Amino acid sequence: MPLRPGWGTLGVAGAVRTNFFAVTMPPNAVYYDYEIAISPKGQAKGDRRARIMEIVEQSPQFAPFVSHVAHDRSQRMVSAQKLPQPLEIPVRYLEVDQADDPNALQFTVEIKFLSELNTTTLVNYMSGNPQHRKLDTQPVISGLNLILQQYASRRGVRVGKNKYFFPSSSEHHTLSLGVEAFRGFFMSVRPTYKQLMVNINVCMTAFYVPGNLAQAMFAFLRQSSGGMPQSFADKLKVSTKHLGYTRKHTIFRIMTGKTARKERFDCKELGGMVTVEDFFKRKYKITLKHATDLPLINVSMKKEKPVYLPAEVCEIIPGQAYRGKLDPDQTAAMIKVACNPPVYNGDAIVHQGFTDLGLLPDLASSTLGPFGLSVSSEMTVVPDRLLPAPRPAYDSGRPPQVRDAGWNILEVKMQAGGNMKRWAVLLVQEGRRGEFQGPQDRELEVFLKIFLAKCNAAGIVGANTPPKVMSVQLPNPQGDPNRERALEEIRVMLRDNIDKNAKPSFILVLLSGIDKFIYPGIKRLTDTIMGMHTVHMLLNKARDNRPNKQDQYFSNVVLKVNMKLGGRNHALDGPSMAWLREKKTMIMGIDVTHPSPTSLPGTPSIAAVVASVDDHFAQYPASLRLQKPDWNKDAKEMVEALTEMTIERLQSYRAKNKRLPERIIVYRDGVSEGQYDQVLQQELPRLRAAFTQISPQAPYKPSLTIVVCGKRHNSRFWPPDHPHASRNGNTLPGTVVDRGITDIYNFDFYLQAHNGLQGHVKATHYVVVYDENKFSADTLQQGTHTGSYLYARATKAVSLFPAAYYADIACERGRCYLNVLLNTNSADDRSSVAGARSSVSDREAEKERVFENAVKMWGKGVHPELRETMFYI
Repeated sequence: MPLRPGWGTLGVAGAVRTNFFAVTMPPNAVYYDYEIAISPKGQAKGDRRARIMEIVEQSPQFAPFVSHVAHDRSQRMVSAQKLPQPLEIPVRYLEVDQADDPNALQFTVEIKFLSELNTTTLVNYMSGNPQHRKLDTQPVISGLNLILQQYASRRGVRVGKNKYFFPSSSEHHTLSLGVEAFRGFFMSVRPTYKQLMVNINVCMTAFYVPGNLAQAMFAFLRQSSGGMPQSFADKLKVSTKHLGYTRKHTIFRIMTGKTARKERFDCKELGGMVTVEDFFKRKYKITLKHATDLPLINVSMKKEKPVYLPAEVCEIIPGQAYRGKLDPDQTAAMIKVACNPPVYNGDAIVHQGFTDLGLLPDLASSTLGPFGLSVSSEMTVVPDRLLPAPRPAYDSGRPPQVRDAGWNILEVKMQAGGNMKRWAVLLVQEGRRGEFQGPQDRELEVFLKIFLAKCNAAGIVGANTPPKVMSVQLPNPQGDPNRERALEEIRVMLRDNIDKNAKPSFILVLLSGIDKFIYPGIKRLTDTIMGMHTVHMLLNKARDNRPNKQDQYFSNVVLKVNMKLGGRNHALDGPSMAWLREKKTMIMGIDVTHPSPTSLPGTPSIAAVVASVDDHFAQYPASLRLQKPDWNKDAKEMVEALTEMTIERLQSYRAKNKRLPERIIVYRDGVSEGQYDQVLQQELPRLRAAFTQISPQAPYKPSLTIVVCGKRHNSRFWPPDHPHASRNGNTLPGTVVDRGITDIYNFDFYLQAHNGLQGHVKATHYVVVYDENKFSADTLQQGTHTGSYLYARATKAVSLFPAAYYADIACERGRCYLNVLLNTNSADDRSSVAGARSSVSDREAEKERVFENAVKMWGKGVHPELRETMFYI
């Protein structure tokens, strides 16, 4: 990776506070790293390992060391002092409230010395001297994370790698039946120039609501006739106490149709076949209240040996993070509680966060003291600069004024209008409110005339031509779960009413409501099979009678229409574009989207590569590919077909310009910090292979720069005072930070190009992983900033450089083509593939079948007639 070429100087200098806190660390301390080995290994899994380590800490043999060690309750321990070797501790496994059991499991915990962790290594690395750049600091940093997070891990609930939640001190926010959200804190050690920091941020996560499982089932029954969904209960952890102590179980299935009164099994202890109801009454003196009206649950992993429990003896264990994908209503509720202004988040971190995480000074139970560590409670102040905004330019009309990184387009014509002389309208009728009465509806005629006038005013060619109007009445969704019959009706309507040899420039699809199958189904049909552009409108928004609402909605739709038709919406002033035009340049955007928890196992990832085709940097056609998951990891982030996809984009550029670009700038989205090397090791050679293959006779070696765009970070900024803040207390658009909390050696910066309208605005973290163009800090920072104003679908700067944004949108369009696989709601479908009780070979074969089905659904991908357009916009 290239060294930082220097610091940026452009813009108005200032300072911002950030959620990084200085850590005081002994400069030459030695800590001791140990491996925790628990045997027999096969019986020490999951929650049991954590309980074993609790018992170890309570043992007289380990008691002298407890105050100066930190461990992950599983595999690793770090100590401030050397521990005796060998160190083996016998453990008799008992649950917290379990009386002594002569048959208790026996374990041996061996704590084995691995290495010394010397803080001098980290001090040298943070000095900024290039000779120390290659030092391996990961063991020391991960050890320090273990130490700083020890207090939180003992008292909170860890979710993921560095997030901790404290239900007892957090407000409970209901998201839906059985699901609630807690506020927690992210915490991670970060080395910066001459200062060790800890990055602390507010976070929110969904949890299952604890309580009696039977009562939860009844709550679902009251809300819907279907009862508790299998997807909700799948792998949910519950506890029971009928054995005399608390025992944890994992639900593998709700046994619909099997009740405690009906289900029998052979119990030798009770003399033969008994019902589950009789078993609990006779053995545990428990009279079940819901033996007939609730199904049993199965908590066994073994298909041949099911273990059935009545729901009423089970308690949903507190502190379980919700594993499902939040639905739209849950997501909206989550955004509502998580979307807080900067001042709220800052107060939460400094006050509640430091308390919950155990970072306050002189805390008796803290692990920091014995290691010589302390954390400042003051936010770090770092230099920032406010970059100048570019000036948007249109074909005609008064130049708009940029304010708060946005502008209005009143009485301006777009830079270049597309051609819509032949277009069509499809009314999708489902009997909802707000629908037009049919093709002859007078209100529809007025509606389309207003839309046409908007297109004409914007400069789209042929915007005086009335459209062909079609209407399709969809069948009832009941009995048509994936809306396959409805989509077939639409296909037949389009087939019968559109001439293949005289296709419309685009079809305006008027929908009266949101349906998770209709929209993606139409996109798959028109994008991949029929080869026609579609633009969708939701009628409740398009027919909004409030002042300016319809006008604004139509304006946004016109922006999309013009780009699909090959037009250009706006440009920037000459100086803002100069850095891109000094050489023939192609900008690429790359992204990969992966299946979600609700997808069928075996569903592929989707990769997208978009690239500019001329010096206007407006049109970005896309290449899409399926990417087979790695069955071990289930998702691959590196783009495997990158060579082929890059060749397609270069061919498109050459067709437009009669030559290849001299330089290529790649904005790579979706890559985490730990994957930078993979980009250089896997994707860089594939890009170079494309350069070789596109020009086999004459060597083609464009100068290449690769910039990774990171949004999944936890760095936040606070303005110093009101005059330097936006109306909602955020930093101003154009804020760039490249000192104080950035990488010690690498070329990176945080840029907030957009105006944060809601909550606490997040800058994008740009990291230059490869740079043959030798860009200066000012050139790349201001170029990325001004480029953020070129996003075609809006009249404002966006948070992500448009090429990367387009790649993300293209990936989402690809998801439409596999919608049925990606968005299944049925845990039965998923568990048939991933169920623990099926053999490994069965699961692998089922994944392979799902992947082959995806390949069949994908077909040849985007229709040839759309491939060189922005069909996805």
